[in-house]
Parts: sequence; C-alpha cells; structure tokens
Amino acid sequence: MGKVLVIDDERAIRSTLKDILSLEGFDVELAENGAAGIEQFEKGGIDVVFLDIKMPGMDGIEVLERLQAISPEVPVVMISGHGTIDTAVEAIKKGAYDFIAKPLDLNRILITLRNATDKTSLVQETKKLRSKVNKTYEIVGESAPIRRVKDIIEKVAPTEARVMITGANGTGKELVARWLHEKSNRAAGPYVEVNCAAIPSELIESELFGHEKGAFTSAIKQRKGKFEQADGGTLFLDEIGDMSLSAQAKVLRALQENRISRVGGDKDIPVNVRVVAATNKNLTEEIAKGSFREDLYHRLSVILIHVPSLAERKEDIPLLAEHFIDTISTEYGMARASITADAIAELQKLGWTGNVREFRNVIERLMILCGKEIKAEDVEMYASPNIG
Repeated sequence: MGKVLVIDDERAIRSTLKDILSLEGFDVELAENGAAGIEQFEKGGIDVVFLDIKMPGMDGIEVLERLQAISPEVPVVMISGHGTIDTAVEAIKKGAYDFIAKPLDLNRILITLRNATDKTSLVQETKKLRSKVNKTYEIVGESAPIRRVKDIIEKVAPTEARVMITGANGTGKELVARWLHEKSNRAAGPYVEVNCAAIPSELIESELFGHEKGAFTSAIKQRKGKFEQADGGTLFLDEIGDMSLSAQAKVLRALQENRISRVGGDKDIPVNVRVVAATNKNLTEEIAKGSFREDLYHRLSVILIHVPSLAERKEDIPLLAEHFIDTISTEYGMARASITADAIAELQKLGWTGNVREFRNVIERLMILCGKEIKAEDVEMYASPNIG
C-alpha cells in the first residue's frame, strides 16, 4: 500500500504508529530524531511522512524544510502536542500536508494517511501523464539546424519575449511553441492554440476575444475568447498570416495594452498572456501586399525562430524513424518493427515536401504493410502514397 516514515523522539509514539499502520498494510520506517529521519528519507521510496514538531536537536520545522528541499511532492503530516498548535499551523503555511494533535486519534490518523497517499498517487500519475505529453511533443534530431532551434528555445523560453516561428507546413512549428511554453515560467498555466487559417474571417474575432450575449444572431450566451482562456499562460496563434486585418488590429491593441474587449461588449478585460505566433508565409511579402500589419509583425517578432525543413536536416532521419516506430508501436499496441540501414538510406533520398508530418505518415504506412522489418525495397514500394 505504500511506505510511511515516522520521525518522533518518543518511542511509544513510534511503536504505536508502526503497529497501527502495519495492520493497515503499510510498510513503516522509524527514526528517533530529525537527522536519522532525513537520512532515511534520502534513500527514497517514502510515500508519506509523520513528523513530530517538538524534538531535541533539529526540530520538526527544520526537518520539514529539509524534506521539502529533497522531495517536495511527498506529503508531511506534523504531529503536535499541547502548545505547538500554532507551530503546526505555521508548518502548514510552509508546506506541510496536515497536522494531528496528541493524543493521537486512530480514525484521524487513518483518514489523514489515506488522503495523503491519494495525493501522492495523483502526483505520481500527473508526472507520468506529463512525461507522456512531453514525449509526444519531443523535438527529435541532433543536426546543426535543429540544435540551433533547441538552443534558442532554452534561452528564450524562461523570458516573456514574444516569439515568431517560421517554417514550411509539417516542419514542427507547433512543437516549438509547445516547448516554449513547457520550459517557461508559465508552464503551470494554460496553453491555448488557435489555428487562424481554420477559422472563417467573420468568426476569428469572436474566437480570440469572446463575445457578449446577443452580439450577433447565434450569440445566445456570453463566451470567453482564447485570450481570456490563456490568461496566465501561453496563447499560440498558428498560421497568423491568414488572420484578417480587423482581427490583427485587435490583437495589436491586446499586445500593447494587455487588455481586450469582447465582441458586442464595451468593457475592457485585463489579460496576462504570452503570445507565440507561427506562419508558413513570408510576412515581409504580405506586408508589402498590404495583407499584414507591419506594426503587428514587429510586436510579435521580438524573437524569430525558423524551423528547418526535413530536406535541410536529413541526417536526423534515422533518429526520427526510430522515434516514430516507438510512438506508433505504442499507439497501435503492435510489436516494434526494425528498420534496416539500407531502408534509412532510401528514406534519405526522398524529397519530403510534406516534411516531418509526411515522414511520420510514411513510417506508419511502412509499419502496417511491412511487418517486423522495414527494408529498402519496402521504402521503394510504399513510400509514395500512390501504391497502386
């Protein structure tokens, strides 16, 4: 059921907790002082800690701070005697999960422990899910062009600088935007994505800024837009080169003033959003044609990141092939296929006009049609979508 560490200088308390918790199926470790408790905790595997506040030498508050520095996600339940309740409350403010007053109550101990272990399970599950998400959005490659992109992300992500991401369709611009968010100080906040090319021009303003009830015929209730939904986090405006000029003007105002107004509304709403934009168009040409605002371009392009095409980084194809074989095997629940060196060489000869997106589709097709091993002749036969 889990491992519990009891840190208390009273032998009777330690023995009582061990007896109770062992009967409930928990593995219990004991420590008679703070130093011994920290030493046990550093070995890892502890799910919950019961920690006495008043101990000789290192007191419970100091031990709490040390434990949190080592592993802040492990719940620490403070054990408090008379005269230490105020200290216990202070411990809660410093990150303790809960406190139990002496004399110890069996039901209270068990309820607190079960709630704490539930929290530990949720934290662990969240870590696993985040790890899966991060793997899904992994930027794969070690070529010089992709290393430059990764280096810029590392430098820029912790700042509040706005970023413009350029590159052809299928190169992975959305992955760069996702990593800018994941590595930023806003990672705990929302990440909201808007595909500006997929939304009709007459609806883009409502999508971005929301609308009030009755603002137009189908506005039957008030609706928050993407700027409000992304408050405290990151707003990714994909294919911004396709945004209407009227929407561009409103986005410019939002960036200048950090406030928006809903369609049909007259109230200004403050927003705290980092905007990352992407486009497959040459915005300098769009500015010259009058279809993109130059002032908005300069607002958005504090940092420019160009994502190279797959043709510019063909040395990454072996890594990408292995990555997608792993990913697709997991998604389909199928045995992992191998790929020969000759097959990799054939893949590197292709043009990849659809870039990484096209490459993934080809690997998926090869895995489905070729079975356990992908060979050069398989690539020659099946890499083209026109397979007969």
